[in-house]
Amino acid sequence: MTEPWNHPEASAVLEGLSAVFTSLKRALICLDHDFCVVHASAGLDDLVGANVRQAIIGQGVEDVLGTRLFGEEGILRQALVAGELREGWGATLRLDGESLRDVSITTTPLKLHGEVCDPRVAYLVVVRPLEVEAETNKAPTVYCGLIARAASMMRIFSLIEHLRESDATVLVTGESGTGKELVARALHQRSPRANGPFVAVNCGAIPGELLESELFGHVRGAFTGAVRNRVGRFELAKDGTIFLDEVGDLPLHLQVKLLRVLQEHTFERVGESESRKTNARVLAATHLDLRQAIVENRFRDDLYYRLRVVPIEVPPLRQRREDIEPLAEHLIERITKRSGRSLRLAPDVMPALLRYAWPGNVRELENALEFAVAVCRQQVIQVRDLPPEIANPESGLSPKPLPTGLTDIGQIVRRRAHHEDLAGDVDSEKERLARALEEHQWRRDATARALGMSRTTLWRKMREHGLLEA
Repeated sequence: MTEPWNHPEASAVLEGLSAVFTSLKRALICLDHDFCVVHASAGLDDLVGANVRQAIIGQGVEDVLGTRLFGEEGILRQALVAGELREGWGATLRLDGESLRDVSITTTPLKLHGEVCDPRVAYLVVVRPLEVEAETNKAPTVYCGLIARAASMMRIFSLIEHLRESDATVLVTGESGTGKELVARALHQRSPRANGPFVAVNCGAIPGELLESELFGHVRGAFTGAVRNRVGRFELAKDGTIFLDEVGDLPLHLQVKLLRVLQEHTFERVGESESRKTNARVLAATHLDLRQAIVENRFRDDLYYRLRVVPIEVPPLRQRREDIEPLAEHLIERITKRSGRSLRLAPDVMPALLRYAWPGNVRELENALEFAVAVCRQQVIQVRDLPPEIANPESGLSPKPLPTGLTDIGQIVRRRAHHEDLAGDVDSEKERLARALEEHQWRRDATARALGMSRTTLWRKMREHGLLEA
C-alpha cells in the first residue's frame, strides 16, 4: 500500500476533478504505478453503493475490476503500461470478492504531473454503470462512425471492444441498410490491424465469372482479356482486413476456395498453380438467412461455421427507435453541409419519422432526408417535404414488400441479369429504370411500386444514373 498524500493543494485539485466526474454521473478511480487504488471519487458511492469509495482505497485494481482486464497479463493493464487509452470496456466492480455492479470503464495514463496533482497517480479509470447506456434520454454514443442510443447497439459496441486484441473471423448479419459495413469498419479500426488496409468486396455486385479474379487475382493469359498479371483483393489486404459484403451471394465454386483461405490461409491466382499466403483478417456480412441457404444447398455449412466464429447481428431500425432521432439529426447535418444549405427539422417531423416502419433501415432514413432537403424551399423541413409514404402513411403509397432476399433494385437487376445471361450491372440497372419510367409515363409513385421500392430509393437511383432531368 502506498503512503498517504497530505499536500492540501494537490488534494484539492484531485477532489475538484472528482466532483466534475460526479456531476457527469461518472466515478473516477486513480491508480498508482503499482496499480493500487489511491483515490476514488464520491460518485462511486452514488453509482455502486455506500462506503465503496473508502473500501477500495489501497486495494489492487485487479481485485476491484477483475484480473482479466487488470491482472499481470490483463489487456487494459498492458495498454496502460504502453501509454494507451482504452474506451468503453465492460467490467464487474467487486468488493471482497462479491460482485456489486456491471460497469463500463475507460482507462488512460495520467499525462499531467508535478505539484498540481497527487504525484502518486499514474493511471485513471473512469467508471459508469452499463444501465446508463440504455437510457433513452441520454446523449447518443458516437463510435467509429456509428451513432446509437439503443442498448442493443451498445452491446455491439462493447463486443467490438472485447475483440480489440482478436483476429477472429466475424460474420455480421442484419437487414439491408442497417449499417453492417460500418460495423465491419469499426471492427477493423478497433483492432491491431487498424494501420493496415481495409479492403471491401461486394460479392453480390460482381458477376461470378469476374469475382474469382477480383478476390484472388489472375496471371496474364488466364482468360480472354487477361493481358497482364493482376493482384487480387486478398493480396491488397495484406496486414489488414478484407470485408466480404453479401457473402451469401458467393457462388458455390468460390465458397470452396474461400473455405481453403480460412482453413489454410493460402490461395492461387486464376491461371496459376503456385500457392500464395495471405494474412488478411476476414470479416463477412450478409442480409440473407444463411441457415436457410444451407438447407437449400446454396451455401456450404462448413463455410458458414468458419465465417461465424463471432456472430454479430445488427438489429433493424424499427427495433431500436430510440436511434432514429440522433441518426436523423446527424444525417441532416451531413446532408445540408454537403449541399451548402442550413436547414432544420420542424417539431412535427420527428414524430412522423418515429411512426414510420423503415423497411429500408438507416439507408432509407438517409434517402428520405436527402429527398426532403432536395424538395424543401424554406429553412425548416416540414412534414410535407418528406416522401409521401412517410408524410402520409395512410395514403397507400408505402412500398410493397420485396421478394425474399431482394432488398433493392440493384439486387433485382443482378438476379434478373443472372437468369438472362446479362453483364454490366450498372448499365442494366439504368436501362431498366428508364424502361420502367417510360412504361409508367415517368410517374415516380407508380414506377416505385412496380419495381418494389420506395420513392426515395427510386429518386436516389435516378439521381445516380442521371435520369432526374429526363
